[in-house]
Amino acid sequence: MVPYPSWLNAGDNSWQLTAATLVGLMSIPALAVLYGGLVQKKWAMNTIMMVFCTFCLTLITWVLWAFKMGFGTPLVHTFLGDPRTILGHAAEQGQANIPLLNGLMPNFRFPNSSLAYFQFVFAAITPILFIGSVIGRISFKVWLVLVPLWITFVYAVNAFLLWGGGYWAGKGALDFSGGYVIHLAAGVSGFTAAAVIGPRLRRDRERAIPNNLLFVAVGAGILWLGWNGFNGGDPYFASHDAAAAVLNTNLATAVAMMTWIIMDMTISAEKKPTFLGGVNGMICGLVGITPAAGYVNGFGAIVIGLACSSIVWVAWYYLPKYVWPFNKVDDALGVVYTHGIAGLFGGLLVGLLADPNMIVYLGLGKNPNVATEGLFYGHPKQLAIQAGAALTIIVWDSVVTFLILMLIKHVFRMKLRLPDEVLEIGDVAVHGEEAYPSDELVSTTAASVADETPAKNEKVPEMATSGSADHT
Repeated sequence: MVPYPSWLNAGDNSWQLTAATLVGLMSIPALAVLYGGLVQKKWAMNTIMMVFCTFCLTLITWVLWAFKMGFGTPLVHTFLGDPRTILGHAAEQGQANIPLLNGLMPNFRFPNSSLAYFQFVFAAITPILFIGSVIGRISFKVWLVLVPLWITFVYAVNAFLLWGGGYWAGKGALDFSGGYVIHLAAGVSGFTAAAVIGPRLRRDRERAIPNNLLFVAVGAGILWLGWNGFNGGDPYFASHDAAAAVLNTNLATAVAMMTWIIMDMTISAEKKPTFLGGVNGMICGLVGITPAAGYVNGFGAIVIGLACSSIVWVAWYYLPKYVWPFNKVDDALGVVYTHGIAGLFGGLLVGLLADPNMIVYLGLGKNPNVATEGLFYGHPKQLAIQAGAALTIIVWDSVVTFLILMLIKHVFRMKLRLPDEVLEIGDVAVHGEEAYPSDELVSTTAASVADETPAKNEKVPEMATSGSADHT
């Protein structure tokens, strides 16, 4: 007897499962405690519940139909895959395969279950990210309906277009690990949903104080190191390119974090370094390098970290004050900035910085190496291709997210927004529990906002939110 089929490589399979687990940790617990620590204490449990339930709902949707919509045979030309389940023995133990990529990359050397799980954790983190845009007012029941619909009609389309061999993959668009499919999508969809649902209560926007910065630090640390699986797993092999992607990821992130901190110290109004500012910079670096990690060299990684952090820093402080629609939409945790804008510019910079000497797959015999070229290396059309793919994601995701919310509101007859009396109370009213219970019995009829009111003359931390929308 032998433990492996002839096509399986134990090292590649081990790395793929390990990388997938690292990405899963970025959602639970990393984003659960990161977002849970950033919000007011009265919304901590609601945030954590939404993160964990999104993880569950995405997996169920994924195995029943969505995985094949993103990575299967075409249903609608090069736009969408054919929905199929992956619950049978052959689907789980058979050799992994993305039909439209056959012959364009080496054959996978791990089972389909490894590929499906790896791609699932990418799918799950995307709606989890845009929870940060709508937290503090979206109905929990509406969120449970929104997630499967969004995975089906938004995420699966994005994945097929860019990763499953669809239209933009055929045009040569580059998105190594999800700068467009995940981060731009999360920023656009989150911003759209925030605009439709409306802002948080004015009192909550004015007192948007993180309830636990130590939890934020724990979540941010797991998020950063989990990104080694996020970008390191995407060559699909435990290869030299996977190692380069991991190093580039950490380099861009270090540069981006320090860029934000130095900008806070030198040109912000208060001229003080803050941990929350550093986390914003960290996320900008992680997001910006994601579409580029295995395509650019170390100098490219430094440029991306510096550029994305600087651009988002300016956008973070300028757009919510002066530019429509950013000054009218309450994106509670600034997802459109640190994920949407950083993902957009990271993807565009691939069109400039992709280095043909960074080999993704080695050619054998007459087959050439698989590599990519940006404008700075002699391929001027790559930037236009990147822009076209980004525009497609922006338009499709915003329109379909809006339509899904209208379907939930007008056809399913569900109120998108929690009532104001529930918004006043928070977790106790929605879930009957709270993160920091007192010894006394808490009544669901009493507002739990007293301990979120700053003491006299206490200043609300500037980086606690992306900027309050100037309306009720």
